[in-house]
Amino acid sequence: MKHLAAYLLLGLGGNTSPSASDIKGVLESVGIEADDDRLEKLISELKDKDLAELISEGSSKLASVPSGGSGGGAAAPAGAAGGAAAAEEAKPEEKEEEKEESDEDMGFGLFD
Repeated sequence: MKHLAAYLLLGLGGNTSPSASDIKGVLESVGIEADDDRLEKLISELKDKDLAELISEGSSKLASVPSGGSGGGAAAPAGAAGGAAAAEEAKPEEKEEEKEESDEDMGFGLFD
């Protein structure tokens, strides 16, 4: 990933065809050692390809990938609505407690 990031940074800087030494230079400037095998593979895969075209193709492919799950919780209400929401949340808890008490009794006592 670091090799690709360096390649893309060089591409943004105007170097449309970065070499292995260019990428090593970027990585070494921030104290990262380049892996020669991965670097050569990256360069061979991206040789003679347009970065903008690759990025647009990748974006369209990612758009079709499901990235869900069951969804997150609702966003917290903002401002003055925050106090009202807290009061609303307290009401259902009280109702649940009442249900529990009535279930425990069931019309007769344990020692009757």
